[in-house]
Amino acid sequence: MGVTILSLSDTVGTSTPESISYLFSNLIPKYPNIEFGAHLHTTPSAWHEKVDAAYKAGCRRFDGAIQGFGGCPMAKDELTGNMPTEKMLSYFTSQKAKTNIRTMSFESAHNTASDLFNNYH
Repeated sequence: MGVTILSLSDTVGTSTPESISYLFSNLIPKYPNIEFGAHLHTTPSAWHEKVDAAYKAGCRRFDGAIQGFGGCPMAKDELTGNMPTEKMLSYFTSQKAKTNIRTMSFESAHNTASDLFNNYH
């Protein structure tokens, strides 16, 4: 039997580092045939603590969006959005984690997205 992939989501951005750590540190060892991922929404000031909690609890698959665009209209404030991919990549680099991201390709996508976002947002 193969590995099942399952993303755990906080689409309104209310999770805490403690709840994230508790969730992943309990689920990952208990269900070794499931690859758990994190789909976290955040405010600009809380991204690091959320990624750090999930990573240190054993999560190795993360969802993100360039510049954090998108999010849930039911979030409690307008600053809550998707986890910024570029911030996560910076974190993973600091942890010396293997990401399999082609840096130049991501930079090109980021620059194109930035141009589009500047024109329409």
